[in-house]
Amino acid sequence: MGRLFWKFFFVFWMAQVLTSFGVGVAIWTLRPEPQAVQMQDVPPPLPGEAQEMMPSNAGMPDNPPHRHHHHRGILPPPLPIIAGSIVSLIFAALLAWYFARPIRNLRSAFEAVANGKLETRIGMAMDGRKDELADLGHDFDRMASRLQSLMEAQRRLLHDVSHELRSPLARLQAATDLMQQQPERAPELIARLQRDTGRIDSLVGELLTLARLDSGMAERMNESVDMLEIIDYIAQDARFEADAKQCAVDVTLPDYIDIRGNHELLFRAIENVVRNAVLHSPPGGRVGIAVSRDANARWAIAVTDSGSGVAPAEIEKIFEPFFRSQSGAEHSGYGLGLAITRRVVQAHGGTVSATNRSEGGLSVIISLPAAD
Repeated sequence: MGRLFWKFFFVFWMAQVLTSFGVGVAIWTLRPEPQAVQMQDVPPPLPGEAQEMMPSNAGMPDNPPHRHHHHRGILPPPLPIIAGSIVSLIFAALLAWYFARPIRNLRSAFEAVANGKLETRIGMAMDGRKDELADLGHDFDRMASRLQSLMEAQRRLLHDVSHELRSPLARLQAATDLMQQQPERAPELIARLQRDTGRIDSLVGELLTLARLDSGMAERMNESVDMLEIIDYIAQDARFEADAKQCAVDVTLPDYIDIRGNHELLFRAIENVVRNAVLHSPPGGRVGIAVSRDANARWAIAVTDSGSGVAPAEIEKIFEPFFRSQSGAEHSGYGLGLAITRRVVQAHGGTVSATNRSEGGLSVIISLPAAD
């Protein structure tokens, strides 16, 4: 038994012993005197002359009733105290065990998680309880599950980053070796070096943004954001990129959009979705950007394309870092754009979701709370 058990046991036991002692002493102190009880049955004495004239045993039985009245006395204090102490000893031990056992299980579970065993769960061990300790056990299970998923995501992210950096770094190494061996090819190799270093710089920048959002380090989240200006600027850039594919970009905006947050982060979140829509639209397709109020009085920014859509099993995965859909495998990129979008939207108290359109293509809806 641990120290907590003995603390519970000692406190409960002493409380009950003191209670039993106080009750016993009070009963013993306030008990009626035995002599007073016996005298209650004695008749009042007769006047002096009548008493002298009456024989000493006249009209009286040989054994007066009051002489044979036996008063049952109250037990002295030590006996009820000893009996109460024995009962309280058992009760205190059971009560202390009832409270200390789940806390001891929690301590063991915390120690296991601290040693890296993130699969530890204790909810099943507390299913028979219906109190705050059982709730604490279920909260521990949720915490351990969340930690396990975060650690797995971090390991997967580290693996993906290593994989993504390996190819451009290998090309950089090959280009520098060729430049040393064939100096006449320097202009061509320098262009390749610039292209690969640019890709690495872009990857590192997106990773830093993702890390800032995951760690909650995003700053200035309560600015007044001009979303009309942001969407208009993004639409102009999208039209410039879509012209090469003869794609149209349609924009439908209300008169005002009142949102508070971080201007730069919101710009990147929406730009990632719009550029992704332009990238996956076929030649001659259409990209739509529409903003409206939803049923919950939140601003819904819908970005649609006319591409091939996404497999139903991959709908949720497209918002995970480094995930690239099989339908878009021919397109370049690291698969971080939509992951950054989801982190930004969540940091602003919103949600983002994707669905396949019945007429073809993908629809991404960003829901953001309106400013108070």
